[in-house]
Amino acid sequence: MSGCSPVGASRESGYGLPVEGARQVLPNRVDGDGVLLRRWLVTDAEALARAVTESQDHLRPWMAWMAQEPMTLEQRRAMLREREREWLQGGDVMLGIFVGDEVAGSCGLHRRRGPPALEIGYWVHPSFTGRGVAKAVARLLTDAAFSVPGIAHVEIHSDKANSASSGVPRRLGFRFLGETPHEVTAPAEVGIACSWRMDRALWQRQRSTG
Repeated sequence: MSGCSPVGASRESGYGLPVEGARQVLPNRVDGDGVLLRRWLVTDAEALARAVTESQDHLRPWMAWMAQEPMTLEQRRAMLREREREWLQGGDVMLGIFVGDEVAGSCGLHRRRGPPALEIGYWVHPSFTGRGVAKAVARLLTDAAFSVPGIAHVEIHSDKANSASSGVPRRLGFRFLGETPHEVTAPAEVGIACSWRMDRALWQRQRSTG
C-alpha cells in the first residue's frame, strides 16, 4: 500500500491459519516515525468499528474480509478475543495503527507463508493517506518481523490492479518476486498477485546505513 491509497497489502484476513512450529509469540507493540503499532484489545472494539466504517468505501473493493462487514459490536469483540487467543499461541498478530490518539488504520504479521517467513499486511484510514503512514507502518512491521528468531524473509502481496500497493515495498527496497494467478476474492481484483520479498541480511544492511 502506498501513501496515496487507503488500501493496503494483504488481500485476506489470514488470521487463524494453523502453522506447524509457530511457537514464538510475535511482537505486539512497536513505534517510530510518529506512528504507534499495538495489538488490538477487546476494549478497542468500538474504535476499530468506527475506523472500518469510515474507511469502508476504500476497503471494500480490495479486502476480502469486508464481506463480513458490518459486524455487530459483540461480533467484533468476539473476533478480537479470538485474535488474542491465536496470538498467545504463537499465531498471527493484529495491530492497530495510531497517530497521536487517532486510529490511522490496522495491520498485522501473518505466518501463512511458512515457518521462515512472515507476511505483512496493512490498510490506512483515508484521513491519513498521502502522509507517509503506510511506508512507516511497513518499515516498523519489517523491523518487528526480523526481531523474531528464525525469520529469514518478509513478504508483501497485493493484487495487480491495486497498483498503489507496489509503491511501498519498492521504496523500502523489497525485491519483486513476480506475478502469479490467485483466486479473485474482492470486487476490484483481477486475479494476479504481485509479490515482494525482503531478506534479513539485506534489511540489516539497509538499516545500518540509514
